[in-house]
Amino acid sequence: MKLRLAPLSLLLLPLVLGGCESPADPRPMEGAGAHVGSQWSAFVDEFLDETFRANPAFAVNQGRHEFDGQLPDWSRAGIAAQIAKLHTLRERAQAFGKGALDDAQRFERDYLVARIDNDLYWMEVAGQPFHNPAWYTDGLNPSVYVVRPYAPAKVRLCAFLAYAKSVVRAAPQIRANLELPMPATYLHYGSELFAGLADFYRKDVRVAFAEVKDDALQQQLVDEGERAAQALSGIADWLAHAQPSAASVDPLGPERYAQMLSMTERVELPLADLEAAGRADLARNTAALHEACAKYAPGASIEECIARMAAKKTPEGPVALAREQLVELRKFVVEHDLVTIPGTEEAQVAEAPAFNRQNFAYIEIPGPYEKGLPSVYYIAPPDPAWPTAEQEAYVPGEADLLFTSVHEVWPGHFLQFLHANRCSSKLGRLFIGYAYAEGWAHYSEEMMWEKGLRGDPEAHIGQLVNALLRDVRFLSSIGLHTQGWTVEQSEKMFREEAYQDAGNARQQAARGTYDPGYLNYTLGKLMIRKLRADWCANRGGEKAWKQFHDEFLSFGGPPIPLVRHAMLPGDRGPVL
Repeated sequence: MKLRLAPLSLLLLPLVLGGCESPADPRPMEGAGAHVGSQWSAFVDEFLDETFRANPAFAVNQGRHEFDGQLPDWSRAGIAAQIAKLHTLRERAQAFGKGALDDAQRFERDYLVARIDNDLYWMEVAGQPFHNPAWYTDGLNPSVYVVRPYAPAKVRLCAFLAYAKSVVRAAPQIRANLELPMPATYLHYGSELFAGLADFYRKDVRVAFAEVKDDALQQQLVDEGERAAQALSGIADWLAHAQPSAASVDPLGPERYAQMLSMTERVELPLADLEAAGRADLARNTAALHEACAKYAPGASIEECIARMAAKKTPEGPVALAREQLVELRKFVVEHDLVTIPGTEEAQVAEAPAFNRQNFAYIEIPGPYEKGLPSVYYIAPPDPAWPTAEQEAYVPGEADLLFTSVHEVWPGHFLQFLHANRCSSKLGRLFIGYAYAEGWAHYSEEMMWEKGLRGDPEAHIGQLVNALLRDVRFLSSIGLHTQGWTVEQSEKMFREEAYQDAGNARQQAARGTYDPGYLNYTLGKLMIRKLRADWCANRGGEKAWKQFHDEFLSFGGPPIPLVRHAMLPGDRGPVL
């Protein structure tokens, strides 16, 4: 969910591959061109144009297919140029003083500056292009060409061929940027990412485009796919070979961690207060789990109780079950009038591609420039290299999966993006923050339980297992990056306090080292719950929840403290 800006120095390259035509001009975003005479609106348009040129992979994912096949300039010089450009854009945005803008434009200015600060933090302060292979994940994801039907298969095949050529050009830049020594978790993630992509180029992509009956293009697909595969395999092998000399955890440290919260989420809290909030939520959810298990499995231990819930799995598998759950969940949202559903779109469910299985579930949602395309809720199978028992434990029970489906689709990410894609602000349609997106999706899980989803102890245990996982992510992020935790300490906490199986615990602990922002699931949830309580206090309490949900989602995806100040003018209360 984290969207990053990348270098501006890449020139636009036309599709000139044999047998391919340039894609059609993109459809205009709904509402684009409004307030043409406004200096601020003109600046926003300029900022977006600069952003798309700087990060064509981001532009393509938003539906700007004139950028098909392109990747950013990831050279060190290109990254330095982008950082300098971002500072210039920030200064220009700040130059629009309060007197020159109306309330909506001032909010947009703060939103835009926060977006720039987010990217400056990861690129400049944290230096992720040079230390973290995960920084390249979004840009190297080819799913848009392969699985999103934005154009006929032949057009998308041609775009993928251009993309494969760009991968070959980008690979030496990535290799030159990444510095050793590197933590073992980074090395493992990177080697798996690049090896998975290489395998995808060699195998899956040919199957995906088999319907294109053009021998010349099919041969190009084989040739260009192999070149791209070899380019990334080289990086994967280099990272794999470096693992024996891997460093320990590379923590941000308390100062840079606090800076992360401020620059990426506009959260200004002492770390002690932040940790206390997370521990309080962990204690609250743990107590609720004990109560639910006493009803569901009297006399059993918590581990036995969760194992009983987890053992209830459909023989058809989680993909088939998730499809059934989405029907149930949408009906529940409508019947209980929880939030407006702005459209008739539905989400599809599919198995995750091999190159993108770092998490059990995620959703891919077309950007605001796309029209009439499906969103896909992906579910990943367990790693076949794991022991059989770990593979079986990795697949969640029905109740656990139910709240994963809440998180990803109804009324989580999918519904949220239905609102964001209709936001009155162009920024709100394009830039969705980590805590806003994951906070809303995680908030939705508990909110659906509070409103009576199923209402039995088994369902409550499914909701609480997901909540405890996010609580431990929150505390693990703080521990790994500010308190000297080892990966083993984090893994132990996932097993003992989030009740995760060995495979999930290992995966989640590793993620905390290269994705410190994964505290944002719980952080965002807690900020939304606090805002809901304060906003609804004099509006009828729970009766105003739908109004609150619609109002909150109307902003698109800015840092939640900005939303709080907009929804509660003059409020200076705590965000947690």
